[in-house]
Amino acid sequence: MKIAAVEGAHYHIPLPVTLSDSTHGEMSAFQLVTVRVKDDEGGEGLGYTYTAGRGAQAILSIIRHDLAPLVLGEDPRRVERIWEKMWWGIHYTGRGGVAGFGISAVDIALWDLNARRAGEPLWRFLGGHDPGVRAYAGGIDLHFTDEALLEQAHGFLAKGFRAVKMKVGRPLLSEDLRRVAAVRELLGADTPLMVDANMHWRIDEAIRASRALAEYGVYWLEEPTIPDDVAGHVAIMRQGALPVAAGENLHTVFEFRNYIDAGAVAFPEPDVSNCGGVTIWMKIAHMAEAHNLPVTSHGVHDLHVHLLAAVPNASFLEVHGFGLERFIRNPLDIVDGVATAPDRPGHGVEMDWDALEAHRWRP
Repeated sequence: MKIAAVEGAHYHIPLPVTLSDSTHGEMSAFQLVTVRVKDDEGGEGLGYTYTAGRGAQAILSIIRHDLAPLVLGEDPRRVERIWEKMWWGIHYTGRGGVAGFGISAVDIALWDLNARRAGEPLWRFLGGHDPGVRAYAGGIDLHFTDEALLEQAHGFLAKGFRAVKMKVGRPLLSEDLRRVAAVRELLGADTPLMVDANMHWRIDEAIRASRALAEYGVYWLEEPTIPDDVAGHVAIMRQGALPVAAGENLHTVFEFRNYIDAGAVAFPEPDVSNCGGVTIWMKIAHMAEAHNLPVTSHGVHDLHVHLLAAVPNASFLEVHGFGLERFIRNPLDIVDGVATAPDRPGHGVEMDWDALEAHRWRP
């Protein structure tokens, strides 16, 4: 069995509602890159990644011109060999970043192809711990009015969520505290409430915010400062009052090792679409387990539900309102706070290619 084709495409997806955070500002669209890997016996797997608005064309280019030639002719079942070949093939210009996004998409497609070949859902193909995964609604809402913020929280509860995340990082900490207090009052004392600063603060600001936010029973403080500052995250963990979640901007297993070894993170948060794919996500999850840490996720919840369902140290699944569900048949359902990994072979994500076609990027 050999890989016969690697086909990529790039789509510009408008968002139903303009979203906002402290780093990326207002976002009215996102970029989707898909990869279909086909073998010479009729098998096919789907992988995809995304960006917050820029860089997708570069990802598609590296897939088409650099990664595809490396994997064509390889046995798709030898995923570790293929991953290593991609990693070293573009190592000098890669080691994360755009290269990591491209490798991730191809790797996801390979795991999907192999699980489909085996007739198994991906979560069971990877080990199959528990198909039911606790889920939270990830609000991207920093510049929402207070009224819109509360209306969103009401909507999350109505959709079956029993945990919510909101953005922080407003110009004044008092504004963040007022908004967090309002959402906490709406949710009640026992519903997990996470907050996400999107790397906004200096270390002293993050420590001050962590201590102040603890009054409202915040479950975790996410990305309080820039991902490059491991020592800063250690200080926030030790001197602040909240556990730290981080990892959506870490793109190699080695970066996660540095965070975990240093005690810089309580909830490692790899994103399968940029950390190196399923191959690396699972290694990070097992590394976290070896350090007695839970693992959570970022984005692409239709994929991550399988990965969290496969491991014993799963924390919450992040469910983002990126609007991709409009282009996916059988989107994920949340019932009483739990997402259930589907039993369809592979990851079970089937794109509505006809609907996507209207959004294909044509420079």
